[in-house]
Amino acid sequence: MDLKRLKVALIAGGISGEREVSMKSGDAVEKALDPKKYEVKRYDPRDDLGLLLRNSAKTDLALILLHGRYGEDGSMQGLLDLLGISYVGSGILGSAMAMNKRIAKSVFRMEGLLVADDVLLYKGEPYSLDEILERLDASTVVKPASEGSSIGVTICRSKEKLLKGIEAAFHHDQEILVEKFLNGKELTCCVLGNKSLEALPVIEIVPNSEFAFFDYQAKYTPGATSEICPARISQAQTQEVQSCAMRAHKALQCRDWSRTDMILCEEKVYVLETNTIPGMTETSLVPLAARTAGMTFPQLVNRLIALCMERKGLLPSSAACNEKSRGDSK
Repeated sequence: MDLKRLKVALIAGGISGEREVSMKSGDAVEKALDPKKYEVKRYDPRDDLGLLLRNSAKTDLALILLHGRYGEDGSMQGLLDLLGISYVGSGILGSAMAMNKRIAKSVFRMEGLLVADDVLLYKGEPYSLDEILERLDASTVVKPASEGSSIGVTICRSKEKLLKGIEAAFHHDQEILVEKFLNGKELTCCVLGNKSLEALPVIEIVPNSEFAFFDYQAKYTPGATSEICPARISQAQTQEVQSCAMRAHKALQCRDWSRTDMILCEEKVYVLETNTIPGMTETSLVPLAARTAGMTFPQLVNRLIALCMERKGLLPSSAACNEKSRGDSK
C-alpha cells in the first residue's frame, strides 16, 4: 500500500438533522488532508451512496463525519463493514450503544460512573408529571434517547415546561429520558487511542447569558459560548474527569477517538453522554483540545488516521505515537 497516497473516502452530509454541521466538518477535514499523502474522494450519502458502493474496491480507508442518526448510530459503520472498508472511529456496537442515551447510561452505571437520575418514557404510553417531579425534583432535563448535539433537549423548571419539553422530545424519538437537572460546571474531554488511551485537556463550557445550556444553537453559533481550555478546575478534578472519559470510552467499546460530556456538580463528576463522531468545525471542541495539547488540526486528522491503520494492522504501533510526538512539539 502506498502510504503517501492513501485513498480516503471522506463521508459527510447525510440526512440527519445535523447535515449542515456534518458538511462543515467535512470541509475542514478535507482542507487539512495533505494531497501529497492522501487521495481524497468526498461522498455525501444522501446523493453519492451508489458511487461509494462502486468505488469500495478503490478505497483504502474512510473518514466518517456524519453526526447524529445514520452516521453516529452504527448505520454507516455496518455498510462499510459489509464493503470491507476500514474506517476511523467506533464500530457498529460502540456507535449504537453511545448513540442511545438509555443504553449508554446503563453501561456507565455498570462501569461505576455517576449519571443523573432519570425516568424513561415511551411515546403513546401514559405517564404522570407529578410522579416524575416527585422522583427527580422540580428542575429536569428532557432529551430524546437517540439524538445528537442536544437536538430536542429542554431544561424544565416547572410542570408546564416539563409537559412541553416531553411533547417536543417525542417529535424526535419514540423513547425519551427525563433526567434530574444537575447544576454545575459543564465539561468535556476527548480521548484518543485504542489499547493505549490519551485524554486531551479538559474543556469548560460556559454558554452566554441568552443560552440556557450547551444546546445545538449554542454549540454551532460562533460566540454563543465560551470554551475554556484547560478547564478552571483543580488538578485532581482534571485527572478525575479525564479518567471518567477514558473509562466511558472503554466501556462503550469506542475506537480511535471519542468525546465525553460531563457535569461537575457538588464536587462529583457525572457523565452525560459520549460522542463517537465529535464535530470538526471551526467552533468544535476536539480541535480546541488538540491545539491546547500542542497539536495542529492537520496533525489531529493524521493522528486519527494513524490510529485506525495501526488498529487494522496496516501500520506499526510507533506510527500513531509519532503523530502524537509531532503534536507535542509546537
